[in-house]
Amino acid sequence: MALSLVLLAAPAALLGARLLRRRLDWTTQRVVVMGGSRGLGLLLAREFLTRGSRVVVTARDEGELANAVTALRPFSATPDGIGSVRCDVEDVDDVRRAIELARAELGGIDVLVNNAGVIQVGPIDAMRLEDFERALRVHLRGPLVASLSVMEEMRARRSGRIVNISSIGGLVPLPHLAPYVASKFALTGLSQALHVELAKDGVTVTTVCPGLMRTGSSHRAEFKSQNRKEHAWFALGDATPLTSMNARSAARQIVNAAERGTAFIVLSWQAKVLAAAQAIAPRWVIALSAVVNRWLPSYGGIGQKSLQGRDSASRWAPSLLTRLNDRAALELGELGAPRLER
Repeated sequence: MALSLVLLAAPAALLGARLLRRRLDWTTQRVVVMGGSRGLGLLLAREFLTRGSRVVVTARDEGELANAVTALRPFSATPDGIGSVRCDVEDVDDVRRAIELARAELGGIDVLVNNAGVIQVGPIDAMRLEDFERALRVHLRGPLVASLSVMEEMRARRSGRIVNISSIGGLVPLPHLAPYVASKFALTGLSQALHVELAKDGVTVTTVCPGLMRTGSSHRAEFKSQNRKEHAWFALGDATPLTSMNARSAARQIVNAAERGTAFIVLSWQAKVLAAAQAIAPRWVIALSAVVNRWLPSYGGIGQKSLQGRDSASRWAPSLLTRLNDRAALELGELGAPRLER
């Protein structure tokens, strides 16, 4: 019955989608970027600022927030164009408080970007229940609470954008990333469900599933078991144009998608190939992932403990092979204060 209703409603849905895709005047938009102090979030904040929007970024670390605001200020069209609010997305009350403070600073919220993330890398034997719970708090519950906190305001205006940064790991089962994959699959489902229900009220929810990007995030990711080997394969995948995309390009495409009111985008040609394969032949993709898993490091080393990438150096990472990603880490605040370039 539900499928029949969906099929009957398809023509009207297509017409509605066209009506919703009106261009935004970014100079009037008030934007909140959750997890905006470094990496992709920092680039998204800069992209909104360069288009004339007022932006508030959130992060858990006050020092990182201060550094981010300093780095972003030159890109703001007005002295009060960039602000910050400390927020721990794992804490429900803190998320609600941060949204209220951002709303008070901006006078309202037109665009919400849920970008905060955490990633644990290692075999399933190295993962604890707490790792899954933490990933779900950050990737699912945090975005849900933030979205609910802005939803009614946007509905009342019959306009608004919510952008949820999921991952290709929210579409395809990637090995040695079980908590990340589980929570990103959940975020993808939540985000698409929100779009389905809010579109009739003029609010569009964009689900973004990027592949690997050169943001330098491997330096802050958490590695378990044979952490140096885990860090090496992860950092090498993040580092080359053959396997990853330029993060600036990703930020531009995400903001363009938000402007158009696009419901769903996959970023990088590699991720698009994987997503298409998963849609057409999911059994083969799962089988391929199982084969890849055989090549990855077995359980051992530091076991269920974890160390960040910057504490898991090896001859492979950092190295000449990872120089593009290491350069991005310096620019985007993964290794100290950001050094944003124009």
